Amino acid sequence: MGNQVDVYIEKQKSPQKEILQEVRKIFIETLPDCQEKIMWGVITFADGKFYIAAMRNRVHVGFAVTGLSDEEIGLFEGNGKTMRHIKVPTIE
Repeated sequence: MGNQVDVYIEKQKSPQKEILQEVRKIFIETLPDCQEKIMWGVITFADGKFYIAAMRNRVHVGFAVTGLSDEEIGLFEGNGKTMRHIKVPTIE
């Protein structure tokens, strides 16, 4: 599935493309045995527990929040019941 992930990244514009590349590198280095694939039209890791997605003006890095405390969930953006995200607007 890595090829589909590469295709997804390559078709993105800057700076989303570079942000996706950097975040993907962090996931691979942190979770070397974690499978990545395209699910829901975005890059996912660990069977959908994490995702990275190019948005119009930024990248979202999403995390499963099941089992987290309300305080921990509050660190993320969004209002999903099982997934929340952080916004990454620049490579810096």
